[in-house]
Amino acid sequence: MPSALTTTVLEAAATLPEPSFGAFLSEWSLPPLPFIVTVWLGGLYLLGVRVLHRRGDRWPVGRTLAFVGIGLGAFHLATSSGFAAYDTTLLSMHMIQHMVLSMVVPMALALGAPVTLALRTLPVRPRRWLLAVLHSRVARVLSFPPLTFGLYVISPWALYFTGWYDASLSSTYVHEMMHLHLVMVGALFFWPLMGVDPVPGRVGYPFRVALTVLTLPFHAFLGVTIMGQETLIGEEHYLALREGPMASWLPDIADNQHLAGGILWASGDLVGLLFFGVLFVQWVRSSMKEAEREDRRLDLAEARAAAPSRAPAPDVPAER
Repeated sequence: MPSALTTTVLEAAATLPEPSFGAFLSEWSLPPLPFIVTVWLGGLYLLGVRVLHRRGDRWPVGRTLAFVGIGLGAFHLATSSGFAAYDTTLLSMHMIQHMVLSMVVPMALALGAPVTLALRTLPVRPRRWLLAVLHSRVARVLSFPPLTFGLYVISPWALYFTGWYDASLSSTYVHEMMHLHLVMVGALFFWPLMGVDPVPGRVGYPFRVALTVLTLPFHAFLGVTIMGQETLIGEEHYLALREGPMASWLPDIADNQHLAGGILWASGDLVGLLFFGVLFVQWVRSSMKEAEREDRRLDLAEARAAAPSRAPAPDVPAER
């Protein structure tokens, strides 16, 4: 006999039709926490851009599009659209949501340079508070590259191979905290590597590229492990769903887990390579700017060396 929790899950999911493009568009919702986070962050960012424009300063449109359009847009899409509606019904749908929250959202938010915008628009006292936070020991520890790399790599293993994922399927609070955790861990890892904002933990381009390349095999190994293991992730929850009205269209649990592992493998490599490309372009541009500065310095030094001496002529005594 289904437990009270299982009954609640089945009742909540009973209205879900078989996944389709139409269902994806119709199954939108507004969960309070993600909605508040999206509105507040987007509003504060646009307010900062408006303050800059009012005083005649420019702010790149690309950064606004990256932060508000791609970053917050992807966050809202992952937590409020059909991805969110089906994320406790299909492990494959959850895996798409996972990759969006842990990779796409943090990278896009970092490209928006919100810390730089805040430092340019905040009043004096809040700006000092922000600078104090950026220079604090806690910020330096949390942005330490080996630590952030370890958190980023270990977190998905802890999610799927402990009771954490099962808890997220049975608790709305744990589920929402998992979403925020994925974004925060991704931000701690990608923000310093992106190097747009003046945050602690930034390293040279060779080290950034090396860390990015190191993440690729971990995603692939985790995806292959999920695809090949016989133990089913969230087995009790997904079996309970198949006792309800959706049993007619729900795929086999093992098949869907195999698909989820493939999504993790492929999307992790794809987004990782995309980020690698962004870093490479930044590295080339930085090298070109450095070369231009060095050329100007050498040209100036050469011009000074070639300039005629303007030393004053010696005094000649007047004839008597």
